[in-house]
Amino acid sequence: MTDTHDTVHALLDRSHRLGADPQNTNYAGGNTSAQGTGIDPVTGGPVELLWVKGSGGDLGTLTAAGLAVLRVDRLRALPAVYPGVDREDEMVAAFDYCLHGRGGAAPSIDTAMHGLVEAPHVDHLHPDAGIVLATAAEGEALTKECFGDRVIWVPWRRPGFQLGLDIAAIQRDHPAAIGCILGGHGITAWGATSTECEANSLDIIRTATQFIERRGRAEPFGAIVERYRPLPPEQRRARAAALAPVLRGLAGTDQPQIGHFTDDEGVLDFLSRAEHPRLAALGTSCPDHFLRTKVRPLVLDTDAGAPIDEVIARARELHAVYREDYAAYYRRHATAESPAMRGADPAIVLVPGVGMFSFGRDKQTARVAAEFYLNAVNVMRGAEAISRYAPIDEAEKFRIEYWPLEEAKLARMPAPKPLATRIAFVTGGGSGIGRAITLRLAAEGACVVVADRDAEAAVRVAAEIGGPDTAIPVTVDVTDAAAVAAAVDAATLAFGGVDLVVNNAGLSISKPLLETTETDWDIQHSVMARGSFLVAREAARAMIAQGLGGDIVYIVSKNSVFAGPNNLAYSAAKADQAHQVRLLAAELGEHGIRVNGVNPDGVVRGSGIFAGGWGAQRAAVYGVEEKDLGAFYAQRTLLKQEVLPEHIAGAVFALTAGDLGRTTGMHIPVDSGVAAAFLR
Repeated sequence: MTDTHDTVHALLDRSHRLGADPQNTNYAGGNTSAQGTGIDPVTGGPVELLWVKGSGGDLGTLTAAGLAVLRVDRLRALPAVYPGVDREDEMVAAFDYCLHGRGGAAPSIDTAMHGLVEAPHVDHLHPDAGIVLATAAEGEALTKECFGDRVIWVPWRRPGFQLGLDIAAIQRDHPAAIGCILGGHGITAWGATSTECEANSLDIIRTATQFIERRGRAEPFGAIVERYRPLPPEQRRARAAALAPVLRGLAGTDQPQIGHFTDDEGVLDFLSRAEHPRLAALGTSCPDHFLRTKVRPLVLDTDAGAPIDEVIARARELHAVYREDYAAYYRRHATAESPAMRGADPAIVLVPGVGMFSFGRDKQTARVAAEFYLNAVNVMRGAEAISRYAPIDEAEKFRIEYWPLEEAKLARMPAPKPLATRIAFVTGGGSGIGRAITLRLAAEGACVVVADRDAEAAVRVAAEIGGPDTAIPVTVDVTDAAAVAAAVDAATLAFGGVDLVVNNAGLSISKPLLETTETDWDIQHSVMARGSFLVAREAARAMIAQGLGGDIVYIVSKNSVFAGPNNLAYSAAKADQAHQVRLLAAELGEHGIRVNGVNPDGVVRGSGIFAGGWGAQRAAVYGVEEKDLGAFYAQRTLLKQEVLPEHIAGAVFALTAGDLGRTTGMHIPVDSGVAAAFLR
């Protein structure tokens, strides 16, 4: 009897190796399976089982929990009740009756090809080299030329039960075959052992790659077009930063999006060549590709070095045309049973000389869309080198894009968090109140830029939040206009723009008037008054370009309205910030940008300002021990409760999460009740 643990362990190891190499398959693409003997929990006797990657998983990170577990005898009995290709979608529900015990993950649409093929181990992958043959105009003949009888051509068929039957018939009728090329789609391989199956998958990929290299012609994308030649790196990154908010706003016309930018050499070369407009218009082919990238990209036709205003104007024109074309595509193919059109905006925008912008419901989705389109570029290159790129036709793409099963999969996704698709930029985010704010905004679904003068602190907090799909660190001195502009550019390049800015960076020097130096005055006004102005100005520039509105929140202070002793420079700078809130609320409202403030007081624990000497100074003023300062502040309040950084973060969330969407120009006190600081 095969040990269940060993079978699953070998399957996971194989999946991880295959999924770790993008030459083998794309993120979340493909699936693997293994058969073995388990124990029937009812009879206690042996039962043949299939472990197969479940719906929505990724091979490179697959765990045992991501495997669907089904009984082989029940799977093999399904053809007897199969109602035919016109009703094959009904068979997905039938998989539930084949589950073993609790069944593990939900079975995917590809379960049939794993369960019906009479081989203990099966891999289904989407390697670029395999899809080259699958999308070449003479794909069947080229597959024969490349592999002989070892790998068999299977004409295009939408993934499902009938495709599983087709592959099972290929495997049964061609005993010498190790796998097949699925027209328009990818590859499937099998083996008697996990090791043999993996070796066969890699053999197909390696052989196809060598065949394409040996047989392919040079420059399949045509000659370089001078007007599309890539700009120098620094220039194209600057242009990308200027374009990103505009394109994100256009791509978010129907639903808000997060953006991603890449100037990968493969993309730049493709866009510099004469054939790129024709090939881009054909769209992608592999279902995994166009479900992520949409039926085709939006391609700008401006010169690489054209004035930026001209490029933006042309982008707006082409976006309007794209939306009209997409709506027409939907009307051409939709039936009474089709789901409603999900949105007419592009997921991929290609800008010659600059690179590729991609968009999705979160950063990972946007990034993966770019990876998939780069896969598609590689496929186009290979197919044009050995033949002619001939993806599946538009009607078939629509059938998959608006497949009821795909719609059901989307409906099962969890509801988005309150700040999903929002991009937050928090100054002073590396410690204290700023850290608490970044953690809260990220927890509520925002992508966060942790901006701080202390590079190590920014890196530490960004890592605490998660990887670069969630948070990035940016080192910035908010008193430096060029540095602030560069930091906002970094945000737009990372996530597509900026929606929510928190002016939190600050410091305090507590001295009586006669001991306050000009330097004391200047540094506090420079960081808080000037710094907030510089950040708000650059952020507003990006927000206005996006056309999506936004939020700017100032972390001010109770001291902006309360006159306390020995605190002139700090309190005056905070009063400056407080009035910036009012002034900017009045000016930016026409753009849908709301500007509000939070007035904390007595935030001692976790505060970078208090830890940097401010606590000792204030304790001396009030005649208490520094360790007792937080309790002292609490006792002078109406609520007698200490204020923590998390409470300030909660106020920022309340102002920006949507329930106060008609509020601007307001200051929220978060001070446990200081009557002298009540706003009047």
